[in-house]
Formats: sequence, structure tokens, C-alpha cells
Amino acid sequence: MIRKAESKDYPAAAALAGKMWEADPEELIQDWEEADTAGEGAVFVAEEAGRVVGFAQCALRRDYVEGTKSSPVGYLEGVYVDEACRRRGCAAHLLSACESWAKEKGCREFASDCELTNTDSLKFHLSLGFTEANRIICFTKKL
Repeated sequence: MIRKAESKDYPAAAALAGKMWEADPEELIQDWEEADTAGEGAVFVAEEAGRVVGFAQCALRRDYVEGTKSSPVGYLEGVYVDEACRRRGCAAHLLSACESWAKEKGCREFASDCELTNTDSLKFHLSLGFTEANRIICFTKKL
């Protein structure tokens, strides 16, 4: 079952996010709560047998989003499904919930990104109707 996350779901979703990102779970939870309260973001969870097995985080981006022409743009910030529950359409259903949320917020476009080396994510995005907008390499420099 896919549903919008409630505060009680955030710790389980943050634990899954920790398998994908190096992020402080408490900071994630705080960010998610603030974005939800402001109407600028949402987290959706996939639940099986009363256990959160996947999550997707989406947000409104009002700054420039590569390859888009409108604002705001719905943005898939991240999606993760427990390995034991993959290949059953769970991530696709989570993405669909995020897209519906973005449409309700007035978005006409939806975007996402992945690392150049993340071929699984690239295949996921392409299989669900995304088109590649650009490839970039980002640089930093200490001052």
C-alpha cells in the first residue's frame, strides 16, 4: 500500500534513506516535517504487513531545473525500496504518488536526477517515462 507519510512513519523512512544517502536521520525528519507543513514537499511510503518497505520524497523546486520550462517543478528528491521488496512495482507506485502530489500543487513538469554512475537509477527513470535532459560534472574549490 502506498500512502502519504505521517510523522510516525518518518523514522522508518529516514532509516531507508540512510541506505541511500549519507544524512542525519533527525535532520531528514525535521526537513520533511518543515516541507510538509509549508506545503513545499511530501514523503510517501510503501507499506507491507504494517512495515514501511519503501519511501519517496518529492518537493517543489522554484529555481531553475535542468531541462524544464515552468515553475514550480515537482522534483523526485529520492526513492528507495528495501531490497527484498524490489521488482514488484513499488518504486513506480511511489513515483506515481509523487507525480499526483505535484499535479495537485499546480506543476506541469516533474524532474529528477541521479549520479552519472548510477545505471540502475538511470534505467528506472527511463523506464518510467523520464527523458534525459543533460549530463553535467560539478566542481568545487576551496577558497
